[in-house]
Amino acid sequence: MKWLVTGATGHLGSLVVEALLKTQDASNLAVSVRSPEKADTLRFQGVDVRQGDFDQPETLEKAFEGVDRLLLISTDGDNETRIRQHQTAVEAAKKAGVGYIAYTSVVNADHNPLSLAEVHRKTEQAIRESGIPYTFLRNNWYLENEAGSVQAVTHGAPWVHATGDSQVGWAARRDYAEAAAAVLAGEGHENKVYELSGKLRTQAELAAIAGEVLGQEINVQNVDDAAYADIMKGAGLPDFVVSMLVEMQGAIRQGALAVESDTLEILLGRPVQPLSEGFKAILGK
Repeated sequence: MKWLVTGATGHLGSLVVEALLKTQDASNLAVSVRSPEKADTLRFQGVDVRQGDFDQPETLEKAFEGVDRLLLISTDGDNETRIRQHQTAVEAAKKAGVGYIAYTSVVNADHNPLSLAEVHRKTEQAIRESGIPYTFLRNNWYLENEAGSVQAVTHGAPWVHATGDSQVGWAARRDYAEAAAAVLAGEGHENKVYELSGKLRTQAELAAIAGEVLGQEINVQNVDDAAYADIMKGAGLPDFVVSMLVEMQGAIRQGALAVESDTLEILLGRPVQPLSEGFKAILGK
């Protein structure tokens, strides 16, 4: 059995590989990366490091040769680029004879109002149409997405958001990675859709947990979109990033991430990591 993880030097992919190497023989594991020299540490551990560029279909087809089970980790970029890259990867997997694809999607991908959900809807569709057995790992929000907020608080700024009382199923990135590893190396997951979330919480509840870790009371400010945009611009973020963040806040306010599920814990075989521990990791405590 040969497993392959794409984006293995990225934030999520590196954690998936780390999890797999705890229970699986390195000789069974391959990774596809754009720059193989960045994966020398994995090669030294016996992992099969392959060059694969999502903008060069021929490299992906070669990288996927002999692969039984593939974890396709969603790429970065604008929606159009990501959709094209993912479809390229699915086509390469089909040509290479890959037997199974696990894909990192987003919760409630079919109806999620987040603009980035379009990427996941179209990728899921492409995988279904390929005829390759699949599992869709529909991840909720990574706790690490809030690193900017908690770091700002440590410098005396308030915890600012524009999501109202909407809820999010935050979990640490490592938990999502270990769940992905369990599915890739496990059995009985074919043609399943998993909604993966931690316990639902509001921004105010999340900030309170961060405050406990920091030993301080956090000033939480729920503002409107215009005020949020001004604050982000004041922090030096470029206009296109500000627009993206405002859109996300609005979608979350509509309930885009209010998806509750115990599937993440079932796949992990344990409770999700306490968010306080996740904040300690973010803060280097």
